[in-house]
Amino acid sequence: MRYQSTKTFGHDLGISCAFRQWRATHSHCSKIHGYALSVTMVFEADTLDARNWVMDFGGFKQIKQEIMDTFDHKLVVAADDPMLDEFKHLHKLGVADVVILPKVGCEAFAQFISQAMVEPMIKKGFSDRVKLVSVEVREHGANSAVFFGE
Repeated sequence: MRYQSTKTFGHDLGISCAFRQWRATHSHCSKIHGYALSVTMVFEADTLDARNWVMDFGGFKQIKQEIMDTFDHKLVVAADDPMLDEFKHLHKLGVADVVILPKVGCEAFAQFISQAMVEPMIKKGFSDRVKLVSVEVREHGANSAVFFGE
């Protein structure tokens, strides 16, 4: 027997994030653009806890805040973006709230949320019984990317 549960921070939260994929020189995605992102996490367990839950979502305030602090009303740029100094300058001027991540794009955002936010929370505060199956980051109804945990 296996159980799954999901937690979504939806488009209704308005996680307005701007970014560019500078390597996408063939496309408009190389320009700064943005979306109201949504994040869905899938959890799995072979057994339920004493409350008959896979995951206690009451502990997700910290994850929600970390997601908001990293992506909401932020300009997210890759650490290897050739325009990084200019983006840092915009941050210093107060024109943009710049967040630098190792990689940019929904696939990279899903991996970052999984490895830097959710998996550490599970290891720290939840039972070994729970496994993070995946994190999906959705730009809008037509586009999303999924990262599968280990």
